[in-house]
Amino acid sequence: MKSFLRKIVLGVAVVSALGAASGVAIAQDINIIAVTHGQANDPFWSVVKNGVSAGAKDAGVSIDYRAPETFDMVAMSQLIDAAVNQKPAGLIVSIPDSSALGPSIKKAVAAGIPVISINSGSDVSKSLGALLHVGQDEYSAGKAAGEKLKEMGGKVAICVNQEVGNVSLDQRCQGFSHGFAGSVTVLPVSNDPADVRAKVKAALSSNAAIDTIMALGASTAGEPSLAAVADAGMTGKIKVATFDLSADFLKAVAAGDAAFAIDQQQFLQGYLPVVFLANYAKYGLIPGGNVPSGPNLITKEKAAQVVELSAKGIR
Repeated sequence: MKSFLRKIVLGVAVVSALGAASGVAIAQDINIIAVTHGQANDPFWSVVKNGVSAGAKDAGVSIDYRAPETFDMVAMSQLIDAAVNQKPAGLIVSIPDSSALGPSIKKAVAAGIPVISINSGSDVSKSLGALLHVGQDEYSAGKAAGEKLKEMGGKVAICVNQEVGNVSLDQRCQGFSHGFAGSVTVLPVSNDPADVRAKVKAALSSNAAIDTIMALGASTAGEPSLAAVADAGMTGKIKVATFDLSADFLKAVAAGDAAFAIDQQQFLQGYLPVVFLANYAKYGLIPGGNVPSGPNLITKEKAAQVVELSAKGIR
């Protein structure tokens, strides 16, 4: 997969270089709009936004990144509708709820606006008219995590879900449950780390058999879960893994206090669609299918190498 992504990025670089060499002007008149469900307090989405900004700079286009303040599908659909009315050269969207967002995305396609989906919605992207999807298959990633934690001896687990109703996160828990093949309980929490810490601690107090925690976001759920385990005096005894990365969680992995983190390389989820849409607007070029940005399990052996990039907002 890494080789596949390197070829794509190399291809993008070659096309950009050819354009510069032939005197093609920087296309500042090309405007692309990105609308995601990423909440303002979630560091995961700041990395996506960093990728979006880097892609716009490298491709020489303008970008407008928008997201609702909370996980609000009505607000997000309104942001997509507003973007369509502005008639951008391209639209980037995440699709956590196709029923709520589908009509707005179809409006964009009907208006002749090229659409690329990212992060969530790989299973519905094509049916809604998107050109392609950049992200990971969430069910498969969850299943791989479950299999790994089962291999590490886990038997009783909780899956900490900070956005119940987000189809992609639900798929992660479902895949994890199937791969883990033990006892799995979904623990609904909010996006507030203090709430996550309290609820995980309560879950551990009510069931001493819990030996595994699968969190669905590093900063929002993974780090608070580690804190709850420490509160319970069980650091190193309960296996804690998370989707996505944060510098502090990676430090815990490197120290052996956490099992692993699943890297979906969200920087690329922001970066690649901007470059793809820019080249589509300039030259009519677009990849022929979806681009898998993950999953990639970051274990103790790899964690220290990734910490610095995570702190810089790239991993």
